[in-house]
Amino acid sequence: MVKLIRQGVYYMDGRLVKESQAFFTQDKKEEAQRNTLSYGILRAHNTGSEEQLRLRFDAIASHDITYVGIIQTAKASGLTAFPIPYTLTNCHNSLCAVGGTINEDDHVFGLSAAKKYGGDYVPAHLAVIHQYMRECAAKCGAMILGSDSHTRYGALGTMAVGEGGPELVKQLLRQTYDVKRPPVVAVYLKGKLRKGVGPQDVAIALVKATFQKGFVKNKILEFIGPGIANLSMDYRIGIDVMTTETTCLSSIWETDDRTREYYAVHGREGDYKEMKVASPAYYDGAVTIDLSRVEPMIALPFHPSNAYTLREFLADPLPILKKVEEQGRKLKGDDSFTLTDKVRDGKVYVDQGVIAGCAGGGYENVAEAAEILRDKSVGTGAFALSVYPASQPVYKALTEGGYVGTLFDAGVVVKTAFCGPCFGAGDVPANNGLSIRHTTRNFENREGSKPSQGQLAAVALMDARSIAATAANGGVLTSALDLPYNRRIRKYRYDGKIYENRVYHGAGHPDASAQLVYGPNIADWPEQIALGKNLLMKVVSVLADPVTTTDELIPSGETSSYRSNPMKLSEFALSRKDPAYVGRAKAVRADEEARRAAGALPGDVLAELGPFVPAEGTVYGSVVVSNRPGDGSAREQAASCQRVLGGVANVCLEYATKRYRSNLINWGMLPFTAKKIDLKVGDYLYIADIAEGVAAGEERFIAKVVSDGKTRDIVLETGALTKEERAILLAGCLINYNKGKQE
Repeated sequence: MVKLIRQGVYYMDGRLVKESQAFFTQDKKEEAQRNTLSYGILRAHNTGSEEQLRLRFDAIASHDITYVGIIQTAKASGLTAFPIPYTLTNCHNSLCAVGGTINEDDHVFGLSAAKKYGGDYVPAHLAVIHQYMRECAAKCGAMILGSDSHTRYGALGTMAVGEGGPELVKQLLRQTYDVKRPPVVAVYLKGKLRKGVGPQDVAIALVKATFQKGFVKNKILEFIGPGIANLSMDYRIGIDVMTTETTCLSSIWETDDRTREYYAVHGREGDYKEMKVASPAYYDGAVTIDLSRVEPMIALPFHPSNAYTLREFLADPLPILKKVEEQGRKLKGDDSFTLTDKVRDGKVYVDQGVIAGCAGGGYENVAEAAEILRDKSVGTGAFALSVYPASQPVYKALTEGGYVGTLFDAGVVVKTAFCGPCFGAGDVPANNGLSIRHTTRNFENREGSKPSQGQLAAVALMDARSIAATAANGGVLTSALDLPYNRRIRKYRYDGKIYENRVYHGAGHPDASAQLVYGPNIADWPEQIALGKNLLMKVVSVLADPVTTTDELIPSGETSSYRSNPMKLSEFALSRKDPAYVGRAKAVRADEEARRAAGALPGDVLAELGPFVPAEGTVYGSVVVSNRPGDGSAREQAASCQRVLGGVANVCLEYATKRYRSNLINWGMLPFTAKKIDLKVGDYLYIADIAEGVAAGEERFIAKVVSDGKTRDIVLETGALTKEERAILLAGCLINYNKGKQE
């Protein structure tokens, strides 16, 4: 089904040839590297060197959990107008009721910012961010940067990247996105999917094959091969958006007449161009997928890579569910979490189904689900199915095609465009519930559970077709291969008047006289101090999990309403992973504030550390220690909340994603790694002359550790930092860096 090629390959004459069998010279290899789609797109947007890229994007996009902070940061850094098209969408805080008026206050602020600075504003319920950008902004050969990790428009010939908010701030300030030239991995598709197998099945199979091995981490996936022609655009888009879960940097696909038709249907045929890989093209590795062998899949809690074919899972579900159950009990801290009880009489019963968002809410997914449910019922028992079309144009087409009525007749609840089910703000399952979803993620703590409060549910990812088959079977887990249905669906008809009559189109037309409208919850970023001559750190949290997601660093769901208030939001940092973290971090921050006021280190700190830490020139802050932090969401708040609480660094074995490491740097926190983690809460780390070393480009630092009165040295490394990244760290954060440039 999916195979990995762990060496360089050449793509020529429609087939892959391993580098060891090609016998090309180095000159020929370098020429072939330039024949990839990725090379050409990156070169067209690069203002830096061949290897150290400095990219300028064609457009940027944010949703209502991120745009307030981005605009506030850019404003504090001297923003006068959006220099490139900036789309502000509202699909995350649409339904959250926490906090009174503050969600709608953010929306009012967003519209006022679009008017003042010249942007596009998409009101709530019209579209999820990525569907709108596909329909209205993607262009062949273009690059788009979004403050959401699932910013992926590669199937439309657009190289898109999801990053933390500060990287969008840089684009707004006419700065660049700096990255070492990423390796490019070919994803070679062949064959044709069987009826009942959908895009999520392909995506889950791809994530399973690549994630745990780190095979495509921070690389670009380039989709090629004859199998592309056998996939509709909705299928391609559904596979493409899930590439984020492989931890790749971005993706791009060859384009064809189906791509042209997509642009034509959306009234933008002029944005299409044919994009084909020249022969020979060199790739740093390859993934081959035989579409004809892909089966319906299920990704069990608590990660999209914890995947099985439905066939193998249903053949013997108890031992598989028991493993997940044990993991859940460890998370919850007791033995009350159950999954094995879902197996009765050899069948697996689920409590809920959801088809939604940028992955599941596409026209073909919902229409085929409706055909599977035609003349059937989801039943009147505990099982329920909700469907969220990805945009109002999709919703209208489904209505005109009769599919919404079919879903209604089957007992399905159809809702508006909203991303909530993906991050825990809508259709949260009951405690001990098992929900199957065609959405993007199923991380622990993501779907709305609060293990520290005794609440834990389970989410499994599946394709819309098998979810519908399960619904037709009353909640008994069922493969779509097992149900006959009419796969022929009506041709999609896009109606752009929906956006014309409601979206504010202000890109390129700023009004400097317009006033920003602030609600009472919208707050400025607190002042951050520059990096001192020396650095003293106190360990305030040690996370032992193999991987720590951004959802665990700053939970989603109930925190969404506070994303425009840094101080209030910081109260939730690590709340589901280490509830004592905030108190410990605040104590360190209070000590640092006292030190700055008194001009000396606090007495208890000096007593424990001894004379080797000078008070003058030393900055004192907290540090979080973990193994592999930052998987998942691009949200900058995973880093900024630590910074607001006085954080000065992270220490880990490695960073799960580039975007989390970049978030740390942009918020003035040193991204340390160590060969071995042997630290505990309460330990101190001291690095002398840290500022001088960072300024000089040093990547390796000797830190003195004080633990239980004993002293030892460890090596901490930052990895390579660009000149601008070093300057940001020295300044204390991106805001300070930009203020300094203006002075």
